[in-house]
Amino acid sequence: MNWAAFTTAAPDLAAVTERRFGAFRHHVLATLRRDGSPRTSGLEADFRGGELWLGMMAGSLKALDLRRDPRFTLQANPGEGTGTAGGDVRIAGRAYEVGEDGTKAAYVEEVEPPQPFHLFRTELTEVVRTYVEDDRYLVVQVWRPDAPVRTLRRT
Repeated sequence: MNWAAFTTAAPDLAAVTERRFGAFRHHVLATLRRDGSPRTSGLEADFRGGELWLGMMAGSLKALDLRRDPRFTLQANPGEGTGTAGGDVRIAGRAYEVGEDGTKAAYVEEVEPPQPFHLFRTELTEVVRTYVEDDRYLVVQVWRPDAPVRTLRRT
């Protein structure tokens, strides 16, 4: 399921997620190293044309990780201090590299990223938002494909 399908399935959560990622330029990408341990790296997320794109420097370790194992988690930058306005948001899924075809060429023409680079298209498996409501409840919203958003509240 791509970003466009997610926005259709869960429009309110998608809007909050885009706002959280739009609040800051750099976010944290988690990939899996060859030995299965996690690797975290800075990344700029790009929501464009109904897709969530992940672009990275040619030969970067995170790109090599995704080529080997496409699973990832992308954590929105929480911002300064301890208040995460809009909540804590993360996206999980699989990222697949876009080859040197018309898709990548169109992206390059529109975005003009530094060359050379890797471009990955994502398929979402989960979006989670955690926030505090009324200074009383910890609220967790969880979306997965083919299921409505599930909301859990804890005191």
